Amino acid sequence: MDKTAPTLMFYVQHLLGVGHIKRASLLVKGWLDAGFNVCVVSGGEPVPLFNFDGAELVQLPPVKTADAAFSALVTEDGEPLDEAFRERRRNQLLDTFSAVQPDLLVIENYPFGRRQLRWELKPLLEMASSAEKRPLIACSVRDIVQARKPERVAETVSLIERYFDLVLVHGDGRFVPFESSFPAAAEIADKIRYTGYVTDAIASSDAVDEAVEGEGEVLVSSGGGAVGFGLMRAAMDGRSQTLLAHNTWRFLMGPNLPAMERAELEQGVKPGVIVEPSRPDFPALLTRCGLSISQGGYNTVMDLLVARSPAVIVPFEGEGETEQLERTSKLAQFGLCAMVRERDLTPETMAQAVDRAVALHPEQVDIDLQGAAHCARLLSEALAGRQTLKSEGKSESKLETLGG
Repeated sequence: MDKTAPTLMFYVQHLLGVGHIKRASLLVKGWLDAGFNVCVVSGGEPVPLFNFDGAELVQLPPVKTADAAFSALVTEDGEPLDEAFRERRRNQLLDTFSAVQPDLLVIENYPFGRRQLRWELKPLLEMASSAEKRPLIACSVRDIVQARKPERVAETVSLIERYFDLVLVHGDGRFVPFESSFPAAAEIADKIRYTGYVTDAIASSDAVDEAVEGEGEVLVSSGGGAVGFGLMRAAMDGRSQTLLAHNTWRFLMGPNLPAMERAELEQGVKPGVIVEPSRPDFPALLTRCGLSISQGGYNTVMDLLVARSPAVIVPFEGEGETEQLERTSKLAQFGLCAMVRERDLTPETMAQAVDRAVALHPEQVDIDLQGAAHCARLLSEALAGRQTLKSEGKSESKLETLGG
């Protein structure tokens, strides 16, 4: 650890899929490359596919969602959270902050989401805000947030104004403006900074020349797999009806795919069909495939934009979920994918979408895909500006003019 470098503490919590933890790992790599000392505090179940090499990792007692509707939080054993569990987790989080004494505190998603964890996040924000060495406090949030009722939107604005110096939107406002999903964005516009999309773009392009595995295949994936079985089953059953029936179809099973569904997919293996666990070289496979079939999560869509592969996307639309549908609809407008709604998903509609996708002529879209590096730069600039104000004896409220 470089004792002269700024220290960044990053709170990240995934509940259902693995998208949050993958984006977090890419952000951490960008911060480490920029010279920060990084402490990651992870509140979800460990995901071996993604790591935080080079950073200090503090693992809180894991919690996850009880179901795809996010109806309640449970422990890794599926038990409801009791007050003793909450107190133990909250104390570990606050003790970590006290020990690290970071120059920057970055909280992923809250207060735009993760409201079910406010019993530990509000105490953390109170401690950070009143600390003698108050860190620069930033929220890390993806391009599209879940639609909320007006009172929840107002609560979010209030929390941002009270505790946060910056809102780091991991998107490109030219492609998807933040106000398209968060209607009160204008009220916090002075704090919002677009970082660009966080992708593994460099690794994807470098890997293309290293191997030929996957050339021309149909690559079927569903992120972590917890809610993607319908997509994979429809693809397997609709395969013979498509123009690509004679291509190899590779099905990647996410770590959260239930055992019974995993076994059902494995029973469908036949000549020309490969079923295997998710792979860390997924972005590289995308660059070589003939077609991708997937959900519309942030990371998968970003990998698709880098790879420029033809794509069929079935956005996840769990109870009240709008994020993937909005992002996928935007891609479809530019001819970047063929979309199938979950409510319309059958082997026949999947096969029709595959044939539409291979005939697409996508528009050239200029999108910033260097989000990890740009995020690190924005934080460095904001921290430097804050230190300048302190040295001049000016109020920290002037921080709102810094960082972009």
